[in-house]
Amino acid sequence: MPHVTSEAIAQIEYDAASSTLFVRFTSGEWYGYSGVPARLAAEFLAAGSKGRFFQEHVRDRFAHQGPLDPVR
Repeated sequence: MPHVTSEAIAQIEYDAASSTLFVRFTSGEWYGYSGVPARLAAEFLAAGSKGRFFQEHVRDRFAHQGPLDPVR
């Protein structure tokens, strides 16, 4: 998935095989959120405010790992 325009989020990627949403914040750190439905990842990418969508629908709702090595 592409880079995005946001004050907090720089890039969003989704791995459908593992249902993992990868988010790179503007700090450069990557985090992976597991168990995220594809529909939610698509809505995140389409959201007008990526930061607000992340806060309301992803953060503290899915198990996460990070910061991850910047291998993406």
